[in-house]
Parts: sequence; C-alpha cells; structure tokens
Amino acid sequence: MKLNKKIYKEFKTYPEKVLQFGEGNFLRAFVDWQIDKMNEEAGFNGSVVVVQPQEGGLVNMLNEQDGLFTLYLQGVQGKRAIKTHKIINSISRGINPYTDYNEYLKVAENPELRFIVSNTTEAGIAFDENDKLNEGCQKSFPGKLTAFLFRRFMVFNGDNSKGFIIIPCELIDRNGEKLKEIVLRYAEMWNLGQDFVNWINDANTFCCSLVDRIVPGYPRDTIDEVREELGYDDNLVDVGEIFHLWVIEGPQSIKDELPIEKAGLNVKVVDDMTPYRTRKVRILNGPHTAMVPVAYLYGLETVGEAVDHEVIGRYVHDVIYDEIIETLDLPHEELVEFADAIIERFQNPYVKHYLMSIALNSLSKYKTRDLPSLTEYLKRKGTLPKKLVFSLASLIEFYKGKRGDEDIELADDEDILELFKELWEKYDGTKEGLNKIVTSVLAYEKNWGSNLNEIPNLADEVSRYLEIIEKVGMKEAIKEVI
Repeated sequence: MKLNKKIYKEFKTYPEKVLQFGEGNFLRAFVDWQIDKMNEEAGFNGSVVVVQPQEGGLVNMLNEQDGLFTLYLQGVQGKRAIKTHKIINSISRGINPYTDYNEYLKVAENPELRFIVSNTTEAGIAFDENDKLNEGCQKSFPGKLTAFLFRRFMVFNGDNSKGFIIIPCELIDRNGEKLKEIVLRYAEMWNLGQDFVNWINDANTFCCSLVDRIVPGYPRDTIDEVREELGYDDNLVDVGEIFHLWVIEGPQSIKDELPIEKAGLNVKVVDDMTPYRTRKVRILNGPHTAMVPVAYLYGLETVGEAVDHEVIGRYVHDVIYDEIIETLDLPHEELVEFADAIIERFQNPYVKHYLMSIALNSLSKYKTRDLPSLTEYLKRKGTLPKKLVFSLASLIEFYKGKRGDEDIELADDEDILELFKELWEKYDGTKEGLNKIVTSVLAYEKNWGSNLNEIPNLADEVSRYLEIIEKVGMKEAIKEVI
C-alpha cells in the first residue's frame, strides 16, 4: 500500500503560493516542512509547486504519491532523545520542465503565486551562455527562472503587484544578490527590454538567506523497519534533525506574509545575515566538507562514525577548534559554544548521515566552506593550517575514484570529473606526477575563481600530503597531522 491521498484521510488541497526549484531531501525536510507547519498552525493556506532542476529527478515519484511524504525528525533536545514523524502535505505537484516546459511556464500565470525558493547546490546559481529563451527548457536554474519571470511579466503586463519574494537556499555567499545578478544578465543577453529590467528591480525582492538543518535523507539502512512502523510504502521517506534555522536577509514585511512567528519557527528576518552565515558555513559546513574525503578513505561511512572515532574524531575536533575558530572574529566563548553544539548535532544517535550523501560537488564546496578558513589562517598566523591542507590533499585522492579495490561513485559537474579522470589516468607513479596533478587542480580557476598555486607553499604541502596518502594509505597518512 503506497502513500497517497487515498490512504491519507487528512489530505488537504491548498492554493499554490510557492514555486520551489529542487525536489531533494533538504528542501522537503526544511522548506516544505515549514510550509506544512504554517498551514496547520498559522493559517498560511498555501502549497508548493516543485520544479525539477535537472533532467533526472524525483518529481514522477512525488506525483505518484500526490506530493505526500513522511518526514522523521530525530535528535537531542534539552538533553532528551526525541524522535517524531508525520506526513507532510504541503506539495501540490511536481513538474519536470525538460518534458513539460509549457506546464512549467503556465505556473507563472497563477496570480496567487508569491514566493520562489530554491536549492540547486552551490554549483546551481551559475550563468550558462548557451541558454536560450525560446528553444525549450534552459539548462541552468537562473536561466529557467528568468524565462519564468519574463512569462509572469508578460502575462500581467508588468504589474508591480505580481512580483515575487525570492529566497534561494544555495550555500553560496550573498546567494540572492548573485541570483539576481545572473537573471539581469540573461535579461540583457536575451534583449528582454528595459521595462522587464525595471520590473525585476521594482516588483521582486531577492533575499539572501542562510539555511541550517542536517538532513541525511532516505533511511536506506532501516527502511524495512520504517515501512513496518508506518504501515505503508513511502519511496520518499525523509529524515532530518530537529534543529532548524533559516536566516533571511530582507524587509520585515516578509513576516506579514509568512506567519513564521505564529508557527513557532526558528526563522530570523534580519538586515544583515553576514555574522550568522560566516559562523555557520565555517563551523558546521566547513568540517563536514573537510571530513568527507579523510573519513571515507579511512574506511568510515557516516558523520556519526567519524566524530565518534578515536582518530578521525580527533581530526575533526582539531579542524574546528584549532584551525577554523582561529579565523573568526566573534567572541571566542560564543564560537566554542556554537562548535560544541555542532559536535552534538554530528553525534545525533538517530541520524545516519552518510559521508557520500554530502560528497556532491565537493570541490566547489571546499571553495566556499573551507578555503576562506585556510587563507584567513595563513593571513593571521603566517603558516598554513595543516589539517585543512591535508583535507584538500585527501579530496584530490578521493577524486581518484578508488577506496582500495572499491570504486567511489563520484558526483560532480562533468568538467570536474573529466579533469580528475584525465589527470589520474596520466599519473605515472612519480612524485613529479603527483605534483602535476596538484598544481593542475589548484590552477583550475573555473572552480576556485583564482589560481591557488599563488598561495605560498600550498602546492608543496598538498603534494607532500598526497604523496604520503598514496604511499601508505589514509590510516597511516593521517598520523602526519594529528
């Protein structure tokens, strides 16, 4: 018996007020859960139309379940272990714009639509010069959004009351500003006219935002027990931690339209989100990305195993307390308190957060999450942070695609995968060969935005650590840094 509106007797239909780019675990456990909560507890009376940002995705599965899925929230709250689950009834439908582009654009004609949210990974907010307005579905998320906004503009004759509050959730700095910048770039490239540009600027609010909730996603290891507990089949079961935080930089009037306070949500609408973002990205996301290649190549599978492990746990602890915290300007006591809470969240006994589930786009994640700590540490201390450098070397080894005799299922942009494939295939087993791999990766400005070989001693140190990892394996190599 599959979950759908026939077996869920409390199923409700709401007006479509939110367009969401992304159907993955995070948005469903974060935004869609909050919409569901606002519907039930604060009278929001709105649903979410989900757009699949890539050709392959889950919208068919989502539609088969009438937009319904079960969300488990699990963690420690007030020193008590808490585990709850409920069916989320906030998604009206899913659309695959690659197969149903006209239906996607038709959503823009709905006068009740007011909000647009997204999470297309750090690599998602990017410009693609090959995107066209009138040749079917655009490849990039900003391209799709621009086409959608132009349809809205045309249908409502530039009515300023029909603009959107746009809140991207991608973990890049100033995400709202970056998204707007690219939308305007498409408007120029496609010659959409000054009136449209004025409407973008005057009728739409692009908010920068910060999201925080660890979402391991589908509980593949325990799905049989979950299915037995629920009494129905749900192919979209989602698991997240209890903690959540959404910081939205924008006008306070947003709270007039989103009843976040009435629903008791941990959502902050602020004038400047910078302090929240820096703390969160560096101390939560930074260690996540830094630990993935090290812990996985060591032989571990989950975040919980990593932080509880005698060796890897010490490595993660030292990355946070000895290196990352040293680069931040907030009061030290406050940073330590936040870091302590992060460690507890990593140790959540209910959550199996697989390292491979957070390995997607690891190279761009290292750029946004760890590189700022590395460069700031060098600036302040005059020396490189050896554990963050070791992590970078481990990442290059990780992209070799092998853990012993086991293949690693790498997930990244094609150009990144092709770069590493070519470099490792040409590797001749020499020290010089490893150095060539390192310098080529560090020179890949498309990812880094600059040539990292210009950072003093970085190439030499990464090469040194990579050589050790290649020679003796991760279990011995990590002894170099702890």
